[in-house]
Amino acid sequence: MNSPGPAVWPGRPYPLGATWDGEGVNFALFSEHAERVDLCLFDARGRREISRVDMQWRTDQVWHCYLPDARPGTLYGYRVHGPYDPENGHRFNAKKLLLDPYARQITGQLRWNDALFGYRVGHERADLSVDRRDSAHGIPKCKVIDSAFTWGDDERLRTPWHDTIIYELHVKGFTQQHPDIPKPLRGTYAGLASAPAIEYLQRLGVTAVELMPIHAFVDDRLLLEKRLRNYWGYNSIGFFAPDMRYSSSGNVKEFKTMVKRLHSAGIEVILDVVYNHTAEGNHLGPTLCFRGIDNAAYYRLDTASGRYYRDYTGCGNTLNMQHPRVLQLIMDSLRYWVLEMHVDGFRFDLASALARELHAVDRLGAFFDIMHQDPVLSQVKLIAEPWDLGEGGYQVGNFPIGWTEWNGRYRDSVRAYWKGDGGLIGELAYRLTGSSDLYEHGGRKPYASINFVTCHDGFTLHDLVSYNQKHNEANLENNADGENHNISWNCGEEGPTRNLNIARLREQQKRNFLATLFLSQGVPMLLAGDEMGRTQQGNNNAYCQDSPLTWIDWSLDPPGRELEKFVVEMIRLRKQHPVLRRRRFFQGRGIVGTGVKDISWLATTGREMTEREWQQSFARCLGLFLAGNAMEEQDEQGRPIRDETLIMLFNAHHQPIDFQLPEEPRHARWQVLIDTSFPSGKRSDGRFYYSNGKYPLQARSLVLLMHLIGHSPIDTAG
Repeated sequence: MNSPGPAVWPGRPYPLGATWDGEGVNFALFSEHAERVDLCLFDARGRREISRVDMQWRTDQVWHCYLPDARPGTLYGYRVHGPYDPENGHRFNAKKLLLDPYARQITGQLRWNDALFGYRVGHERADLSVDRRDSAHGIPKCKVIDSAFTWGDDERLRTPWHDTIIYELHVKGFTQQHPDIPKPLRGTYAGLASAPAIEYLQRLGVTAVELMPIHAFVDDRLLLEKRLRNYWGYNSIGFFAPDMRYSSSGNVKEFKTMVKRLHSAGIEVILDVVYNHTAEGNHLGPTLCFRGIDNAAYYRLDTASGRYYRDYTGCGNTLNMQHPRVLQLIMDSLRYWVLEMHVDGFRFDLASALARELHAVDRLGAFFDIMHQDPVLSQVKLIAEPWDLGEGGYQVGNFPIGWTEWNGRYRDSVRAYWKGDGGLIGELAYRLTGSSDLYEHGGRKPYASINFVTCHDGFTLHDLVSYNQKHNEANLENNADGENHNISWNCGEEGPTRNLNIARLREQQKRNFLATLFLSQGVPMLLAGDEMGRTQQGNNNAYCQDSPLTWIDWSLDPPGRELEKFVVEMIRLRKQHPVLRRRRFFQGRGIVGTGVKDISWLATTGREMTEREWQQSFARCLGLFLAGNAMEEQDEQGRPIRDETLIMLFNAHHQPIDFQLPEEPRHARWQVLIDTSFPSGKRSDGRFYYSNGKYPLQARSLVLLMHLIGHSPIDTAG
């Protein structure tokens, strides 16, 4: 600290963050209420502060300087001076080293100790009294990077929404136990970019991976004390920095290489992003970044006392979307990941929190207005988790044009139907056809609905059919955490079973869920591992389990291999038939000049459903007739889209039903493409079925039939 300091020039207030220009590094940090800002430089290991620079230049509330001798690899942090006055929302404490909100790389792990807190831990009304211990030894360091990368001709793939099939995965969980990925690469971006991983994704047939949070995040102190960790990563602290725990090289370029290789394989990259809160928690949380830089600007504070935070997320705080610099932070972050990292889109965690201008959720909030007009971000895939934990936070169906949504109504309806609940065929019909009741009135299309049966949060598909209750004891919270309302059914026995009938029924139920998912209008999202029967042993909140419990086990048993083949076939069928991935909602009317309806709903008699039949509470069976020659849609070249006509038969009843096929088209011959009552999902007898004939629809099964044109029946099989 006594050696001569580095050469310092005024620099510029833009861009924010640390920017290497080929000659030196510009540093810029926003703080509206700070009185002084110090830039702290560290040795190569990040353990010793070697220099401190007074950032005396301030322009439009941005503190800035330029170090002509700084280079990529420089480690740094900030100390921000100002009042420690929690009641008025200010928590400045220059003894606390702070991360740069715009850091492109964060190196090292947080080492928990009481010095990380801005107040004296353990004292009465503790956070009102300032702590003077230095926190630098426990804080990770920001690293200046050289952003140059040879992208070649790589660009976003722009896969149309109606052709998109999403695969939600965890970078580590997907790669950690893959036997063909080299051990040094397992659990990393490089592992996901490896040939075995990409070949698997291509063989499966998905078009996009949705990565669970990869922004730099923090492991909660309480979890580490229990020898657990924040495995899911929904605890962000760096919105520009890929988490280095998933890097085999310690270099940001590894993430870029992963994106480039996935793009070369035709696979888009969507990031699950957490902009609603940060890892600093509530008023008793640590001072790591935003809190110490400008607490009153970055967070939503209680109007009665600035000491407390508005918490719409259940995580202690909510970012202040009313402040223009916070909006800028999020928009700059999103553009960075699109323009610099080439990602194809984003899934926004607890997106309703981003829309809260005052207290209520405002679908035309500033964030959505800015996103809608942005020439970059308005063109990428935008997915909302359309709820938060605040009042009025459940907003499924209410997001603006240009957004898609995780459709929680789809998940709940499909689960309840196959569980065997009655009176749901009307609700199921909406979900199968793209949820027009939720999206059509706002001018959106069927692909506004991201359909899913399971996701990272909750039961896996195997556990959905194996457990009636959650079993979260491994989380060490006395099984009190996690959702209690799972709409699951164990098929007759809780957990693992040796009963062959129960085991067979569970496999059939998995096929029912998966077939429903891939035959529904909208965008299907598959949870990684569901295609092979991955289990978490009944844990429906495995956020803290970084272990084989959550990692994919690639050593498949025979049912797992059979299920994987079934999923590959379902994805192939979806891609083969445009009628399964329409761009417009069904109209339910005759097409001019043909008299053919684009969609018809069939009773077990083969006739169209009557109003009375829709209302029957005991009804658990229905048919869906899709006229492939009545789509009234055009492809990108303006050519009419035509397809084969399909029939889907659904039976969630515990007894088989002879389902009569419709009279029209006359003399039609129907080929069975899928029958979930068979272990392979296909009939083994190769029989055809005909107009007015009866199909033996088995208990708890789904059947897909295709009309074969140009054939006359020999008999009326069935």
